[in-house]
Amino acid sequence: MSAKAEHYDVIRKPIITEKATLAGETANAVVFEVAMDANKPQIKEAVENLFGVKVKAVNTTVTKGKTKRFRGRPGTRSDVKKAYVTLVEGNSIDVNTGL
Repeated sequence: MSAKAEHYDVIRKPIITEKATLAGETANAVVFEVAMDANKPQIKEAVENLFGVKVKAVNTTVTKGKTKRFRGRPGTRSDVKKAYVTLVEGNSIDVNTGL
């Protein structure tokens, strides 16, 4: 179980929101912000190697950046890719305590 640098490039950070917490409680899933060019097999391999768990499924979604005003000028937030990683029964990742 070696944590390669590429795995940390794939997975940026865990997402801790109300929706992500609900997914963790009901579907045994964890939500991560991942690199835009990461695909599902890369995400699965990275999570299994970094946390030592078995992954059942990976669902991804791309959230387009909103247009916001910054000091009166319009700007655009960057797009974010999220990965909903469903774990096999008996496995868990506790992202609330810190990594």
